[in-house]
Amino acid sequence: MRLAFICTEKLPSPAIKGGAVQIMLDGIIPFLTEHQVTIFSISNKSLPDNEKYAHLEYVRFPRETYMNNVAEEIKKHQFDVIHVFNRPSHVPIYKESSPNSSFVLSLHNDMFSELKLTKEEGLKAIECVDAITTVSNYIKQTIVKRFPQASNKVHVIYSGVDLQKFQSVYEKQGKIIRKEVRKHYNLQGKQVILFIGRLSKTKGPHLLINALDHLINKYPDIMLVIVGGKWFSDNTVDDYVQSLFDLSSKFPSHVLFTKYVPAENIPEHIVMADVFVCCSQWHEPLARVHYEAMAAGIPIITTNRGGNGEVIHHGRNGLVINDYDNPKAFADAIDYLLTNPSEGKSLGLNGREYVRKHFQFHHAAERLEKIYLQITQKNH
Repeated sequence: MRLAFICTEKLPSPAIKGGAVQIMLDGIIPFLTEHQVTIFSISNKSLPDNEKYAHLEYVRFPRETYMNNVAEEIKKHQFDVIHVFNRPSHVPIYKESSPNSSFVLSLHNDMFSELKLTKEEGLKAIECVDAITTVSNYIKQTIVKRFPQASNKVHVIYSGVDLQKFQSVYEKQGKIIRKEVRKHYNLQGKQVILFIGRLSKTKGPHLLINALDHLINKYPDIMLVIVGGKWFSDNTVDDYVQSLFDLSSKFPSHVLFTKYVPAENIPEHIVMADVFVCCSQWHEPLARVHYEAMAAGIPIITTNRGGNGEVIHHGRNGLVINDYDNPKAFADAIDYLLTNPSEGKSLGLNGREYVRKHFQFHHAAERLEKIYLQITQKNH
């Protein structure tokens, strides 16, 4: 098959600046070698506008004219499947350019909400695609609730990780990396609580800083490590980021900001943790850091928001907090895991095994390939 993947106009592919779509594409491409694959993304000064490999081609256009450039380019080819990410309103334009291709729309966010799409735009996008994939059942339900007519086209395709890249904290290589990274940040002998994500109010890192109030007396060696910037690869200090710095000044020896860390360095940062916390306040589609922390065997605390609870099952491979905007709830969960390290280890090992069985990139590639085959067979 000839497959085209169309990224959004936000980030380049491959994932040199991060991005869940780009990371997933990097992960599944090695398992699609039987197909000719073209990936469209925005241009970036560190990447050429065109790259060709055995079964893979990257085509990059400027952000300002991206959609029109892609629409013109796909006219010149005969793709069997065109897979569009996160832009339902663009699908009809691409369909017009390549009317004989089958179309898949992938949603990593609630892109069918009334805030982003009119009823007419939504119906038009649904009509133009043969299948819609979502990163969680939560995102699937946001579509079906507003557009019941889409229900038979929507499939949940969970993302994945590369277990070669994410070493387990309980295996030899993982232990070596953990020791090195802790030494780099001067964290030897510390109990490390880890947050990874954008520094925005919806991600909730302020709650973890406030949770330290309830933990420092009992755990004088506790260290909250906050990995991330305001946006992907952007360390700008806006009002919210400044508020985090101000808040953490109460605990000068207990909070460490690393700033933005490139995607390829995330595995080594995760493995240095004793506890990983996703403190999302918004209805998170399903943050991919859950898969990554599970892969490393780190016990996870997450919030029961959006799709998070679909892969983290309370008491089996992590702890799920319902009282999601209460710093004390996070403190209690952290305290429980630090007080019961054998329970934390059990949750971490269960998480690693869960990923091994269900959430590797080859699983995601197989599930997508199955959809491509179904729709192309139906259309020809």
